[in-house]
Amino acid sequence: MTALLYAGITVATVLGMEFVAWFAHKYIMHGFLWDWHEDHHKPHMREGFFEKNDLFFLVFAIPSATCYILGSALPFWPLFFVGIGISIYGLIYFLIHDVYIHRRFKWFKKLDNPYSKAILRAHGDHHAKQSKHECESFGLLFVNPKYFKKRSEWKKKLNNNDIYLEKSKM
Repeated sequence: MTALLYAGITVATVLGMEFVAWFAHKYIMHGFLWDWHEDHHKPHMREGFFEKNDLFFLVFAIPSATCYILGSALPFWPLFFVGIGISIYGLIYFLIHDVYIHRRFKWFKKLDNPYSKAILRAHGDHHAKQSKHECESFGLLFVNPKYFKKRSEWKKKLNNNDIYLEKSKM
């Protein structure tokens, strides 16, 4: 029973981190810390392998490490498993975002299934704008159903009316 509780805390944290990452991406990275994130949308601004955007690794690593430390040192042990969940999400994010989408490391080839294609389309749509405004698709793992369709089939609803604009191809 205890192992099931530990696993539940870890899995709940991994799933919850998708919301935390979405919120941080939309309101922090595309908000007051755009200066750190901008070079990720404008790779021509970057010199070398690293980008300022990589500083966000620390933004998420510090709470994870803090949870490991406090969960080990204090009688509040569930924090340790929260730290594990944050770390697992960080690894998933790194593998999907940096390795698969942006190919910063050539560790595996392009995946060929509907979900991986939808992730690529959503991220490509997000990067279609190089400014901090007017972007969409801020999450990583939970993908809007429209991205499972071909780009030519994407539609955007306007003003609660039944009027639709066809999104132009990227």
